[in-house]
Amino acid sequence: MKSLEESGVGIFCCISQLPGFRGVLKQRYSDFIVNEVDLDGNVVHLTSLDASSKVVEEKETQVFDQLNKSYDTELESFRSLAGDCDAVQLKAFLDQISSGVKDGVSPIVLLPNSNKSHRKAMHNFFKENFKFLVTDTIDGPDALSKCIRVRLNSGGNCNKGRNSKKRKDRGDKPYDDRGSDNWPDHLGKFLRFHLYKENKDTQEALGLLGKMLGVQPRSFGFAGTKDKRSVSTQRVTVFKQHASRLAALNERLIGIKVGDFCYVKEELLLGQLHGNRFTVTLRGVVADSEDSIKASADSFGRNGFINYFGLQRFGTGSVPTHLIGASLLRGEWKTAVSMILDPREGEKDALRKVREYYKESDDIEGTLRQLPRHLVADRAILQCLKKCPGNYLQALKAIPRTLRMMYVHSYQSYLWNHAASMRVQEYGIDQVVLGDLVYCKAECTERIIGFSNSEFEDDASNNTYGCSQLNEISEADLPKERSYPVKAVNEEDLAAGNYKVDDVILPLPGSRVIYPLNDIGKVYHDLAKKDAISLTESVHSVKEFSITDMTGAYRRVFQKPKDFEWELLTYIDENIPLAETDLDIISKSRSATMVTEENKANGNEDKLCPFNCKKQLKSFENDTILSTDGNEAEGEREVGLSQLDSPVCSSAPEDQIALKLSFTLPASCYATVAIRELLKTSTSVAFHKTLNL
Repeated sequence: MKSLEESGVGIFCCISQLPGFRGVLKQRYSDFIVNEVDLDGNVVHLTSLDASSKVVEEKETQVFDQLNKSYDTELESFRSLAGDCDAVQLKAFLDQISSGVKDGVSPIVLLPNSNKSHRKAMHNFFKENFKFLVTDTIDGPDALSKCIRVRLNSGGNCNKGRNSKKRKDRGDKPYDDRGSDNWPDHLGKFLRFHLYKENKDTQEALGLLGKMLGVQPRSFGFAGTKDKRSVSTQRVTVFKQHASRLAALNERLIGIKVGDFCYVKEELLLGQLHGNRFTVTLRGVVADSEDSIKASADSFGRNGFINYFGLQRFGTGSVPTHLIGASLLRGEWKTAVSMILDPREGEKDALRKVREYYKESDDIEGTLRQLPRHLVADRAILQCLKKCPGNYLQALKAIPRTLRMMYVHSYQSYLWNHAASMRVQEYGIDQVVLGDLVYCKAECTERIIGFSNSEFEDDASNNTYGCSQLNEISEADLPKERSYPVKAVNEEDLAAGNYKVDDVILPLPGSRVIYPLNDIGKVYHDLAKKDAISLTESVHSVKEFSITDMTGAYRRVFQKPKDFEWELLTYIDENIPLAETDLDIISKSRSATMVTEENKANGNEDKLCPFNCKKQLKSFENDTILSTDGNEAEGEREVGLSQLDSPVCSSAPEDQIALKLSFTLPASCYATVAIRELLKTSTSVAFHKTLNL
């Protein structure tokens, strides 16, 4: 098989009929800048590398204010509710805490109480009046009585997660006894920070941080993985680590920086983001005219793009993940295992030889010794086959669940892409048609349970099914069930003009979705039938590999970029970055501060020209000229804009044009697919590598 092309996964159409133009995507990793957008719509930037004590002190002051305030009124109310004895004990407990003796303070146990309603009233009283305390119920001195235990709230989520234990099993242990035993009670148990990385995927960066900190990868939480060949900034949480310790790593880290620290009670979970802000620079732009580029950019901003699943969704090796998914849906376990393990076209010679060695010798032990550790699926299968020879289903189940589900999810996406192309080919991009699916805008009798998929741009140059794909595709697709009112557009809707083409959605197949009531609904079933797959019946009893046991989801067919900006630039040296990264801005700010302080010390304050008065990029209409005296060797840190020398004449024959784009997309969209609408050319890695030659 040859390298995967867009047509092989249903990507055929574009919205505009304008001609495309030549442009190289990701010629340098700094040409693709990604900044996460949090759930509040804030773009995440790295702004400080220091472990400032301000955030910590503010939180400490807030907690101490709670502890040091007078609770005389609350204690009197508690006395009338619980009695003198318990009130005296509680006052002594509060005095001990407010005196500063918090670490290791022992909980108190109130008098036995056999009245459940009264105990409930006591619990509620503490929740309303003493938010820094927590209560639970323990067995009393006799079989009929219970006691309320009161302790200092150490923060965190009170074990309301999947790893929580029943109260009776916790004994006197703290609510969360992982990590440091001496963690301050007034701090949230998770340190949130901004992770800045260059040309590294998220798992790789966190693995390095974990190794340096001496913690397991599971100690980190994040909302989504980011593209490897990029410069990206995202939020991360780590359990019970001090900001000063992470900040100290910055001097030793290469291509990674951490900063903007604060302590929080909850860890970040996958999917907890609004989207991503992209700054993409297309180099080597060649078009019929500047007007054609302008027209394409304006059309892209107004009309958006078809919201296809990008090639990353299907893997970048010669064996697409959706074909493996089809084998799983058919129950062909041995075939699926062979597709994962067999030699592949286009792989590096060393890896190809390992695969060929296994296929010819069946020597599992010898193969495992040679197989790279990042090939998670391959190693899991071989280790299982070593213990259970011939049990191919069990071997597939040995793959981490989030990774093995990638295969079936990619088949869903394969069907969706084809359906989206057919929808555009049959009915165009201008209007809603009878039978289209939409989210209801008014009261609707059809309520369909769906889930929200989150996919994230990741390393398009990865040629294996390794860790980056595990996180880019699968983990982000864990079902998050919600009730969506979904309906098929009827004649009344069309007459009233209730819906626009932007409202059209299509399903990812599953047991709890409906299909369009026009010709597009048939596309799903016909295409699946060609692969010997039924979307309504399963041929085997393995639920996780059965499409009838998957919930399904919906996805908008058309998507528009938000806050879209663009400019044309000219440049000479292809090694010079054309967009500022967060680290460039920090470095520039620090350099300006140093120059200011030096000039003040020398008495030259009045003569000082601010650092940022140097010539920066101009937006279109006038092209920007960038030049440098030094050439950067490949693989070295890319030069920031603050290092640019004065501009040179734009008439040099070496001048090249670049198109810089900035836009925000929801978490379920692919930036590479958006760029495709402009270029009208393939976004495959193989194609763009040829443009670099």
